[in-house]
Amino acid sequence: MPGFQHEHVVVRSGGRSGLPVIIAVHSTKLGQAVGGCRVWRYADWRDGLADALRLSAAMTAKCAVAGLANGGGKTVVALPADAELDAATRRMVLHDVADAITSLSGTYATGPDVGTTPEDMAVIGERTPHVFCRPERHGGGGSSAATALGTLAALRAVRRRLHGTAAFRGARLAVVGLGSVGMRLARLLAAEGAELVVADIDPAKRHESDTLGATWVSPEEALTADVDIVVPAALGGVLTADVVPDLRCAAIAGPANNQLAAEDVAGLLHRRGIAWVPDHVVSAGGVINTLAVELHHESADEARKRVEAIEHTVSDLLHTAELQRVTPAQAATELARLRLASA
Repeated sequence: MPGFQHEHVVVRSGGRSGLPVIIAVHSTKLGQAVGGCRVWRYADWRDGLADALRLSAAMTAKCAVAGLANGGGKTVVALPADAELDAATRRMVLHDVADAITSLSGTYATGPDVGTTPEDMAVIGERTPHVFCRPERHGGGGSSAATALGTLAALRAVRRRLHGTAAFRGARLAVVGLGSVGMRLARLLAAEGAELVVADIDPAKRHESDTLGATWVSPEEALTADVDIVVPAALGGVLTADVVPDLRCAAIAGPANNQLAAEDVAGLLHRRGIAWVPDHVVSAGGVINTLAVELHHESADEARKRVEAIEHTVSDLLHTAELQRVTPAQAATELARLRLASA
């Protein structure tokens, strides 16, 4: 496999569920690999493997750029395209995940991702200690609030770069996706006076967005809206070569994973003068907070300061990118490479 850089990849059929359980450990150079557990539908289980490989590598970069003593990993349970899990089957799936994690002898720990919740982490935690973001009553806490706070910090840096101020009053942003992170972020932005365009595939979210004074549009319209910053906050792959010519924003920065449909889209955005801040940098608040509190036992205040420091990280990346005439993504990749090389 030319270019294969992962340290360890486990693909096994769950002993209880019979479903494919995939764990990709990309790197442990900086410390224990960490990454979410994704339970999602795929046309082919190998698509789930591709997700695990790509997202675990992104997690290594996220940890390195954030200055964390951790590497990157990812769990994917590949469900059939038409699958619906009842409670009993879901529990079996989660115990299968726990057994696969245990087989890695502590080199990897998991948390929530698409298709899983803190409650699911408590179930995984019944069979392995290598889990984080469990509910508070189980000694953990969700990551969504910290991810939203970290995204806000990143947007402050972008706003200052564009307009010389970190304040959001008078700024116009499009938040694409109103899930647990996107809705929290929209509330934070609205509270600071931002003018919002919002979208979600679930029309039921429209009522809640009305309380923010936001303009509701379709996800396609939000992506190409005439705004200062587009904030992708749902599933990835939305930034394609076809959509780049239609974009009317000055910058893109959001917490959604895997925003680029292909790596060369970053260059297309750069040539159009649109600053794209890599999603693994913008979305790092959740993992920074969780690892600081649950794995490194820091106080809530210490963890919050680490999350808010994302503003400085993004400011430095944008400055470096401009100075070296490269994309912010290239600047982030080089920073991660240097930190991994010095480990």
